Amino acid sequence: RFYDESFEPGDVLETAVDFNQFGRTAVQAAKQRILQRVREGERTRIRDEFAGRIGELFSGEVQQIERGKLVLMLNRFREAEAIMPYREQNHREHFHQGEPIRAVLKRVEETPKGPRLIFSRADPMFVAALFKLEVPEIQQGIVEIRAGAREVGSRTKIAVFSRDDSIDPVGACVGVKGSRVQAVVNELGGERIDIVPWSADPERFARLALAPAKVARVFSDHETRTIQAIVDEDQLSLAIGRNGQNVRLASELTGWKIDLYSSREWLERGGDAPLFAPLPDEDDTVDVPLRELRDLSASVVAALEAAGYRTLNDIIDLEREDFLGMPGLSLDDAEQLVGMLNELTEEGDSGDDSGADDAASGSAEGEETTSTAADAASAEGTATAGDVTPEGED
Repeated sequence: RFYDESFEPGDVLETAVDFNQFGRTAVQAAKQRILQRVREGERTRIRDEFAGRIGELFSGEVQQIERGKLVLMLNRFREAEAIMPYREQNHREHFHQGEPIRAVLKRVEETPKGPRLIFSRADPMFVAALFKLEVPEIQQGIVEIRAGAREVGSRTKIAVFSRDDSIDPVGACVGVKGSRVQAVVNELGGERIDIVPWSADPERFARLALAPAKVARVFSDHETRTIQAIVDEDQLSLAIGRNGQNVRLASELTGWKIDLYSSREWLERGGDAPLFAPLPDEDDTVDVPLRELRDLSASVVAALEAAGYRTLNDIIDLEREDFLGMPGLSLDDAEQLVGMLNELTEEGDSGDDSGADDAASGSAEGEETTSTAADAASAEGTATAGDVTPEGED
């Protein structure tokens, strides 16, 4: 109360101080404090801007390529840290620095440096965002994409629903002469897209999801969430799809396990056992436990597992700084891990090209199947992007 007797304990006393009275240390401290508050404000603004925009499509350009990971610069919010991890990419696509790119926002991660935006071109949300861009009925909320299943670079199935009975949801997504769905296919590099009506009835939904195959009978077990689908002999290969892809995607789309039977097999087995065992998930076949990597010592594996990382996919997107921050890992260990990951991602990229060649060589083989698919799809109200033929190419 030396200055004012009205002051009470806890009150703030403000006094004007001439800048000339500040020393160099005080000036630097004030400068750092101001810069810190500015950065905190930028982080808060980015966090608030993007937290509610998960699943939204953004445009930008590839700023940098780091060990398979793409660093993006968004057309808006250029100061935001945006990346596309290796696992979120379509490995049949190859982008270069400075090239324009579109991707969907998958999540916002918190890091010591602030929010980090994770984008994806491999998630089914990317396909849904492209359809929202092309289909006005989806933008208006009349048509909804209720479910999606995708094998990146090969095939996608989506289930659509219309709130207006007068609007066909499949036709709205296909567009006149296939114009809308073709725009999505072009963005995905020729990936095949099946569009089926969504249904709350699991048995009917399973019939639709197995299109373009025609399903003769369907039985469901709600306790085990299993569908048993019986198809005629001439529809069996179509229902299975190449390497089991069609039934696998249908199962993912419906959320039910689907067991396929031919009519003859169903009668012979009496429905006791499934004809085709489900294939393992792609992640299960590709991922490798860290303990099986011969290049890693037991101490390095133990340090990684103690930090919560147990498989190769868990560490594929980590940086050297991430490894250095883990207890038990030295600088040499971090360099070894980064070098190993560099070699693995480079080998993965070179292998994807051969997969694209295999897909191209198989296109002629699938022409006859496509015509059959079109007939089946039209009967069930479904559509496949590959079945739409522009006028003049009949």
